[in-house]
Amino acid sequence: MRIHDLALHSWRAFERLGVRSIAIPGGYFTSARIELHARDARSDEPALVKLVRTPCQPGLPAREQHRAGRRELLATPFPTFETKLRELLARVLGPGGFDGARDIAAITVNRWPHGYAYEYNSLWDPAWPAGQEPCVLGRQPFGRIAIANADAGAYAYTDGAIDQAWRAIGEIVRRF
Repeated sequence: MRIHDLALHSWRAFERLGVRSIAIPGGYFTSARIELHARDARSDEPALVKLVRTPCQPGLPAREQHRAGRRELLATPFPTFETKLRELLARVLGPGGFDGARDIAAITVNRWPHGYAYEYNSLWDPAWPAGQEPCVLGRQPFGRIAIANADAGAYAYTDGAIDQAWRAIGEIVRRF
């Protein structure tokens, strides 16, 4: 899954249509939602929109779908993301007065090469012996280098990366 951010000068089109989020099953982007952090946010003020793109290859096992998704994300030129985003918003928000040339302030494309860290699933991943999981083998220290990231814990969230950083620091401290 890839989350892309879109900065808008205003979110009037969302307000006029009475929506805060949009589900687009089967679309290039599968959802878009406006991020409003203040309860009294006015529609003529800037806002952030989060769009989700999850490239999938139906019929492949989960791990292969992750790999295929990575390949697709890396191979997709940035102008393709922008074009697809602008087409979607014009089609969905156009009836609310959305004009991409006027309303879009900035677009970020998050093309993190491996997407979320792969989390093991007992339905299709083997039952590795304790300590032999690929994430454990892959995070073994190398000299004075300790590996710490979400992948090192096979857990795709910030707290997992923090836990792995704590573990890696402990490894270094114990060794040196």
